[in-house]
Amino acid sequence: MSYELVLSTDDHDSLDSLAARARHAEQLGFERVSAGETTGWDMVSAFTVVGERTEEIGVSTDVLSPYGRAPIVLAQTALTMHDTTDGRFRLGLGTSSPAIAEGWHGGDFDRPLRRLRECLDIIREVYEGGSVEYEGECYDVGGLRYSRPVPEEPPAIDVAALGPKATELVGRFADGWVPQLFTADGLRDRLADLERGADLGGRAVEDVRVTPLVRTVASEDREQARASARSAVAFLIGAYGPFYGDSVAKQGYPDVVDEIREAWESDRDTDAMAAALPDELLDSLAAAGTPREVRERLSTFRDIDGVDAVRVGFASGLDDDTKEATMAAVEPLL
Repeated sequence: MSYELVLSTDDHDSLDSLAARARHAEQLGFERVSAGETTGWDMVSAFTVVGERTEEIGVSTDVLSPYGRAPIVLAQTALTMHDTTDGRFRLGLGTSSPAIAEGWHGGDFDRPLRRLRECLDIIREVYEGGSVEYEGECYDVGGLRYSRPVPEEPPAIDVAALGPKATELVGRFADGWVPQLFTADGLRDRLADLERGADLGGRAVEDVRVTPLVRTVASEDREQARASARSAVAFLIGAYGPFYGDSVAKQGYPDVVDEIREAWESDRDTDAMAAALPDELLDSLAAAGTPREVRERLSTFRDIDGVDAVRVGFASGLDDDTKEATMAAVEPLL
């Protein structure tokens, strides 16, 4: 079992600092680093630097979207990053959210799963090295080919997905699944959708790499660690697009989600949002507390049958000392 680390780019004022944290993760024994992309740094440029300044650790994107980049560009990006990192790159994709697709990229958040499916198809065609000829419902591409050699083993494609149909799509067409904000029981239920998709695609579900992302905060100041994680998880549920909240509600917590959303929608009351998140749900979705408690919570996800690695994600707003303490807490598991 391996552990991966999600870097928070907003906490760095230079690419040097970002790359230094990736090198530290490599030294501790994390298998892979990744980072999200919203309205800050372009992650391809940032992780080109990370890839060049590390030697062994894997590099991924969390996540790039077909609403922000055309499928052909995503394929070119993956193959370029494959060369930059000597084969350590995995392409992380997802549909993103209406806020990012429409408010930032200026498109319409239409038919997200169909668009993602066609994006996967087109990337695979580029990987095959011949002329790309694809006529779909969202994309019509044809007549040209990738002009550089294609590696025998091109970059794997991971997909961040929450719902049953999206997870089934991952099982049919992707190489990896990156779920977030699932309880252990909720993750087990969704793994059944992944297996169904693999069966539909004529594949073995064991060939799809499963790496749940768990928001993690470790500190000897237990209450501060839990307060930081509580605020971060509540914000994801109530304010960060509709999908996380919908997913948590369907896992058995509709009243909690409604209360958190009401606090956000009425007057952006983040304190009330955090207060509405009960300890039971916090401990089911995140790993927060003393270093020992964090390792125990992460091990709960590690021990789920079908999970291949656990992706450790910082809560937003942590200072450097807490991030270092969190990484150190995970080190005995590496």
